[in-house]
Amino acid sequence: MEVRPFTIAVEDSVLDDLRQRLADTRWPDEMPNSGWDYGSNLAYLKELVEYWRTGFDWRVQEAKLNTFSHFKSEVDGLDIHFIHERGKGPAPMPLIITHGWPSCFFEMTKIIPLLSDPASHGGDPADSFDVVAPSLPGFGFSDHAKDRGMEVQRVAGMWNKLMTQNLGYPRYAAQGGDIGGGVTARLGFAHAGNLFGIHLTSITRPTPYLGPGSKPVTEAEQALIDQRAKWFDDEGGYNHIQGTKPQTLAYGLNDSPAGLAAWIVEKYRTWSDCGGDVEKTYTKDELLTIITIYWVTQTISSSTRMYFENQKDLWTMEKDQKVPAPAGMAM
Repeated sequence: MEVRPFTIAVEDSVLDDLRQRLADTRWPDEMPNSGWDYGSNLAYLKELVEYWRTGFDWRVQEAKLNTFSHFKSEVDGLDIHFIHERGKGPAPMPLIITHGWPSCFFEMTKIIPLLSDPASHGGDPADSFDVVAPSLPGFGFSDHAKDRGMEVQRVAGMWNKLMTQNLGYPRYAAQGGDIGGGVTARLGFAHAGNLFGIHLTSITRPTPYLGPGSKPVTEAEQALIDQRAKWFDDEGGYNHIQGTKPQTLAYGLNDSPAGLAAWIVEKYRTWSDCGGDVEKTYTKDELLTIITIYWVTQTISSSTRMYFENQKDLWTMEKDQKVPAPAGMAM
C-alpha cells in the first residue's frame, strides 16, 4: 500500500470554535473542600481551561509535532497515521511503539529522538532504531473503524501488515503500554515469526488462564489480584462506562471541551507519579496538546469505543498457551 507524507494542519475555524466553547463553559458546583475526591477539581479545571483559551498556542505545538516525519497509509481499508523516523546508525532495528488511552502519539515524541538517534543523546549509534509510532484506529489522525470488532487482536494484525507490507520490514520489534501493551502482546503471540521481540510497560492483555488445571495462585500473586481488584473498585469507573456505554459518554465529551479536559486530566493526575500535583509530571502545554488532539480530531468517541470492543471479545490465554516471541517488561 502507498505511504503518503502527512502534515498536521488544523483549520482556524476549528480553533476559533474551541475558544468560543471554552468561553461559554457552564461550570458545575462542587462539594466544599473536596479536592479531587469526587473527580476533577473545579478550581484547577477553571485554571486549565482559562489557560487553554487565552495562553495555550496550538500553532506552536503543531509546528513542533510537524518537525517529525508523519505519514498515512491504508491498512485494511483504514487510513492509519504514524510517525516514521529513520535511525541514525549502522543497522537500525525497526521498532513499532504503540500508545494507549487517554494517551496518543504525542507522548511518543519525547522518546523517538533517543531511539532513532542515540548518539546525539550520549548513546551508541549501534543501538539506533527505525521508529514507527502509529495512532491507534479511532485515535488522533487515524481513521476510526467503520464496523464492530476493533479490538487489540485486530489492531495487531493491522500493525503487522503496516510493518511488513506497507513499510517493507520483514522483521521488527514492538513496544507498548496500556491498550498498546495488549496490541504488542498479541503481536508477540500471533506474529512471532516477524518479530525480534516485544517490550511491555503494562500487561493488560491477555488475561492469564486460571481455569481447571491451572497452577495454584501463590500468596504474592493473590495479593496482586486483590490489589488490582481494589484499584478497579476505587478508580475503574471510566473503564466500566467506556466498556459498556461509550456512546452515551461521547455526547458530552465531544460537545464540551471543558468536559473533555476534566475526563482526561483526572486520569493523568491519578495514574502518574505526581504526588497529587499533575503539573509536577506534565506541563499545561503537554496536557493540552493531548486534549486538543482529541478535540480537533473528534476521536473521544471512537477511542473509548475500543474499551467496549475489547470487553466484548476478550483475549484470554488457554491452558499451556504462551507468547512465543522474546519478551521484556518494565513495571
